[in-house]
Amino acid sequence: MRNKTWKSIGTAFKLLWHMDRRLVICSVMGAIVQSVIPFIGIFLSAYILDGLQSGESFHTLFLVSLVSVSILFLLTVLQAYLDKLRNTHIQICGQRFHTLMSMKTISMDYPLLDSPKINAIRAKIQHDNDWGNGFYSLGEQLPWLLSSILSVVISLVLIFPLFLEENLLKDISAIFLLLAFTAVILFNAWFSTVKRNEQYKLLDDPTLDKSFLGYFLWNPQNYHYGKDIRIYNTEPLIEQKLEGDKAVKQKWTRKLVCNLMESGFSASFSSGLLQLLSYLFVVIRAAAGALTIGNVVQYAGIIYRFSQSFASACSAVKEYSVSSDRQSSTLEYLHVKDVLKKGTLPVEKRAFCEGGDNEYEIEFRNVSFRYPGSQSYALRHVSIKFRVGERLAVVGKNGSGKTTFIKLLCRLYDPTEGEILLNGVDIRKYDYDEYMSIFSVVFQDFQLFSFSLGQNVAASTEYDAERVKSCLEKAGFGRRLQEMPEGLHTCLYKDFEENGVEISGGEAQKIALARALYKDAPFIVLDEPTAALDPVAEYEVYSKFNEIVGDKTAIYISHRLSSCRFCDTIAVFDNGQIVQRGSHDTLLADGNGIYHELWHAQAQYYTAKA
Repeated sequence: MRNKTWKSIGTAFKLLWHMDRRLVICSVMGAIVQSVIPFIGIFLSAYILDGLQSGESFHTLFLVSLVSVSILFLLTVLQAYLDKLRNTHIQICGQRFHTLMSMKTISMDYPLLDSPKINAIRAKIQHDNDWGNGFYSLGEQLPWLLSSILSVVISLVLIFPLFLEENLLKDISAIFLLLAFTAVILFNAWFSTVKRNEQYKLLDDPTLDKSFLGYFLWNPQNYHYGKDIRIYNTEPLIEQKLEGDKAVKQKWTRKLVCNLMESGFSASFSSGLLQLLSYLFVVIRAAAGALTIGNVVQYAGIIYRFSQSFASACSAVKEYSVSSDRQSSTLEYLHVKDVLKKGTLPVEKRAFCEGGDNEYEIEFRNVSFRYPGSQSYALRHVSIKFRVGERLAVVGKNGSGKTTFIKLLCRLYDPTEGEILLNGVDIRKYDYDEYMSIFSVVFQDFQLFSFSLGQNVAASTEYDAERVKSCLEKAGFGRRLQEMPEGLHTCLYKDFEENGVEISGGEAQKIALARALYKDAPFIVLDEPTAALDPVAEYEVYSKFNEIVGDKTAIYISHRLSSCRFCDTIAVFDNGQIVQRGSHDTLLADGNGIYHELWHAQAQYYTAKA
């Protein structure tokens, strides 16, 4: 076997050890017990035969047999216990692994989440896990690997005394059998390596589209897809995607099956040949008077165990090395390094200090930005300054850079060029978590979780119930809250709770707004905060907007220009640049401006509808 094979196995072993040491310990102990049990029976049989031949007393033979059988019973019980314990820890280990993967995704710097590099790694992980049982296969196959190798080692150690006789070198037939024995082992090792490499090439064949093979089987599917599948009868489309080019995939499958069959046949044939050669060797040594009857039975049993273990070990090493290599993409993902610069300067808690002036000033200074992997700029030479207490509306056509502007403000990305300043200091110099703490944001594609209503608003398991209710009231969710069967303890959605409550898009938007209010950060950013609300609910939010926001800075993104009139300043984006800035009346008076064009386009639409 190549060094790479054992290196992959060693890496997988370290990963399992890191995830759950008890799993590894149980697997090792179980493998030792499983490997030892057959040899106790072999030695007991040999002892009884030699004892009967030499005239050993019945009492002695009985006691030795009783002790041996008792040991076998205890080891069998121990093995069953270890197997049960190991299966339990496989599940525990798997849960820890999935938690580790999830926490890596959650903690990863935001720019990496949609970068081409990370997307490529994720695709590789998905592909790797489509073949076998993913990470679980490492724990499930470990006892098989260890017990097979241990059985081979124990067998060789027990057979070794056969080769220590003084007259062995004079026996030409015995020497020939030993050389043949060695040749078979070396050939099988070489052939197994060749077949393993062929299997790698087949599994990673770039000419075969395997992307859909595991998609609908392994990917967790949102049950909301079910409506579209049934309404538009997309079953044939999905089936065609899964089927693809049948001839090509069947040919590929045949190659993979043949590869596995050839590997299995080689291991079994080599095992049988080794068994035959070993038996011939024992017969020759017995005929020469070097072995007793008990020795013959003993070595015959050991040889049988060796031949079986050898075939099993060849298959186990091959399969485990493949399973280990398929985890390389996962390990690469876990070791991805963050890209955002993390400063150390504390952010002044002006709003919470006694006598604090609540003065924060944000400035974009000639900021330009490109998304990872893109050659075009999403923002270009943006310069703007605003202070706490201001109401800033950000408007523009789709793709004009509005949401990108907010992502840079909240430091989900760093500028490609230029700098963003907080109170005159580059925000990259601030402690990342502290800087993020001054923002409450309701993104257009916000997410709520399948936790309780109170936990969703507070973003915590512990919260101030009265404060949560107050925030929900301000966000217009008060009446719906009274209808919740368990109040703030009502679980949203049905992912974890059968009695979970399904909420509408408008209700979810109000909860997201309440979550932003609960955080009580000095900056509140609202990206299309009323897009899913009906006209009555939208009017309710607008009429209470100043009450909701208070003395915070409000940055408001909307396609509905009529909703921006309450803002102090309106910034108009176009093609990644701020092309206009001013009050509603000022911008509307500029007949050649984009704001005037957008305003009258919407007014004309509503007039025509009326």
